[in-house]
Amino acid sequence: MTGEEDLRGDSGALTEEQAERMFAGMNEVIRAGEEMRRLRTEMIRVLAGLGWTQDRIARLADMSQPAVSKQAAKHRTDEPPTPMALSLDQHDTPWLEGRLWGLAEEISETLGDTARCSRYVDAVARGRKRFTPRNVDELRRLVEEDLTLHREEMPAGYRKAYDRISRGLDVPPKTAATSPATASASVRRALAHRIQRDHLSSAPNGGWIGG
Repeated sequence: MTGEEDLRGDSGALTEEQAERMFAGMNEVIRAGEEMRRLRTEMIRVLAGLGWTQDRIARLADMSQPAVSKQAAKHRTDEPPTPMALSLDQHDTPWLEGRLWGLAEEISETLGDTARCSRYVDAVARGRKRFTPRNVDELRRLVEEDLTLHREEMPAGYRKAYDRISRGLDVPPKTAATSPATASASVRRALAHRIQRDHLSSAPNGGWIGG
């Protein structure tokens, strides 16, 4: 038997290990899709609770108004939703993770392929990486490396944002945040991600705005 035949396997058929890897890749895509659908549903509920009209939500989400109405009705309760604070400087862990994610994306777009965090950011976007404590620690390490190695290329606001996020993650709040309302960790993370990116991109020369 040649070495090439060894690589293909005795029968030339698909091996169990190869099939397992294929299914793992498929499952990642399916899981990411399901998570995104759940997140979209939760965001519809949050925006409806903030008083946004169903027509407005449907336009932004690229959905039909009846579909939005169905999603909003499914999660409607008798009690009015608690107002959700959207200020950047909040201290619950999902919010801080979202800010870290947003910062990492800004760094990745600034540095391109030279950013240490680029592959990780792509994995998060594709649903291959979740926000476990271990993964968050790894993303923090990569972001800090980028900020150190490319100090001259990074706006000052990036380092200031990272320092605040890092301090918050090192010393989590002893009590639950007062502003998450009924939003899930995924929604909190997604909102913080978007707000962090907007703050960094809108600040003059990448300077610091707010908390």
